[in-house]
Amino acid sequence: MSDSENSVHKVVIIGSGPSGWTAAIYAARANLSPVVYVGVAKQDPGPILPGGQLMLTTDVENYPGFPEGVAGPEMMMKFEQQARRFGTEVVGEDIVRCEFSSDGSPHTLHTSGGNEIQANAVIISTGATANWLGLESEMKLATSGGGVSACAVCDGALPIFRDQPLVVIGGGDTAMEEATYLTTFASKVYVIHRRDTLRASKVMQERFLSKPNAEVLWNKTVIDCLSAPDAMGNEKLTGVKLKDTVTGEESVLEAKGMFVAIGHTPATKFLRESGLEFDDAGYIDLKTRSSKTNFEGVFAAGDVADAKYRQAITAAGMGCQAAIDAEHWLGERGLH
Repeated sequence: MSDSENSVHKVVIIGSGPSGWTAAIYAARANLSPVVYVGVAKQDPGPILPGGQLMLTTDVENYPGFPEGVAGPEMMMKFEQQARRFGTEVVGEDIVRCEFSSDGSPHTLHTSGGNEIQANAVIISTGATANWLGLESEMKLATSGGGVSACAVCDGALPIFRDQPLVVIGGGDTAMEEATYLTTFASKVYVIHRRDTLRASKVMQERFLSKPNAEVLWNKTVIDCLSAPDAMGNEKLTGVKLKDTVTGEESVLEAKGMFVAIGHTPATKFLRESGLEFDDAGYIDLKTRSSKTNFEGVFAAGDVADAKYRQAITAAGMGCQAAIDAEHWLGERGLH
């Protein structure tokens, strides 16, 4: 905690992914003395780690400034170091409940450590978590760079996936978009769907199916991820075990990469009773291009308010916006 638990912080940032750390960097350089609640590691059912989804990404090759690529955890460590350099205070707890004020008084936040803190401005950057199949083998490979990912746009162009057979799990527009993207790099892309029809729009289906290396495997579910050690002794995906949802027959499909595209869940469970407004998908509803929510002094940034792009660079940009919006809001009220 800070020197005085009873003091009112200018800015509290909830979350420690690209948006949270970027907001902290901007807020700290604006002398707002930000406090970042980074959260604690947990399973829900997949891994949720301080630092966000990049903590599950081995190589990030599409973030400007890293021409040779950078490991996701290393990138988040650099973001944190930069935020700390300018005086950001970091607390290793979750915010578990929020009481947002509608009368201009400070907002009250409750921590997992049993503390109650107050803040004039709050930036919510808790992100969203990928929905996983829930297989032990899937989680093992996803957390070790073993060829399982929840973001084809982030990871699909990596060398380990090029000219290899890949599988995409899902049947919606996101699955079709990711599968179509992968056809540029893969020798073959299989979409595995548990039903005999796709939920994706016709145009998205046709775009994928028009590719010569595209195929849909109907009425199939993945029941296990198969792997073997590579030359360096690291476990890498070699295939997936499938089960037919109609006949129950099991089979094995060779694959070097598996991309899970069955949706994301915004990390907003702790906000459900706060009065904050959400869109139909459960993301924080930002009605304008700014980061302002329906509460004065409460801002949102990154994947917690972005169901469309879900990229590190867009999240970082939104973190910048939130910090600037918070600085202006505090200044207008004589709190900065």
